[in-house]
Amino acid sequence: MSNPKAVIFGCQTTQLLPEEKSFFQRTNPLGFILFARNCETVTQIQQLTHDLRQTVGRPDAPILIDQEGGRIARLTPPYWRAAPPAGTFGIMAEEDPEKASWCTRANAWLIGRELHALGISVNCAPVVDVIHQLTHPIIGDRAFSHHPDVVATLALQAIKGFHEAGTIPIMKHIPGHGQATVDSHEKLPVVSTSLEDLAASDFEAFRQVCQYFKRQTDILPWAMTAHIVYSAIDPVTPATQSPLVIDSVIRGHIGFTGFLVSDCLTMKASGRDD
Repeated sequence: MSNPKAVIFGCQTTQLLPEEKSFFQRTNPLGFILFARNCETVTQIQQLTHDLRQTVGRPDAPILIDQEGGRIARLTPPYWRAAPPAGTFGIMAEEDPEKASWCTRANAWLIGRELHALGISVNCAPVVDVIHQLTHPIIGDRAFSHHPDVVATLALQAIKGFHEAGTIPIMKHIPGHGQATVDSHEKLPVVSTSLEDLAASDFEAFRQVCQYFKRQTDILPWAMTAHIVYSAIDPVTPATQSPLVIDSVIRGHIGFTGFLVSDCLTMKASGRDD
């Protein structure tokens, strides 16, 4: 089979349809992503992840899921633990930073082990966005804190926990969703915050995480871009599609050198609503 194409596909239900199997065999995507509609039981998901990889002939094809904890969880009780949202650990950090770091890492490890047992190799977490006074509720308690240092510290612990569990983490939504006041699932956010303020807050959390990996030999996490226009950098094009944002901010100022993926292209902020 030819080299995989740079795309990640989903499927409609809890098992592969014949037309999906044929399509995946023809197109050979890099990997796949599971949503709540694809997840019922342990054995069903194990079979689905096996079948997806079989269509492309790659037992290591990445299979992704959004299992952050809190309200963003594709795997739910009774088969899986109801993990707390990131904001819980941020509140804990205000009283006991060491305990919060330990709990964040342990929680990520537990999530990672659940995913690993299902054949899911990549988790779209942690959220490294910084909360602001006007941050849209779509982020809310999915983020750790309104302090960039706390966000970076806890996000790094989550990344370590996922890695220790054998799961690849994706930090999101780089270079930062916290300044957006609308939901990018529904509308394209335009952030007019100055470059200086972005660099001191939203970008800083991601930068600190990336600085750690520059000093260590640990495996880099992946990162997921934000469908947001940052007027101070590129007043026209969302970060996902902006060479200016990717090259000068994500790769440059923040210093992320790892595998970069887009947020979902069915979101209306991506310019597609089909």
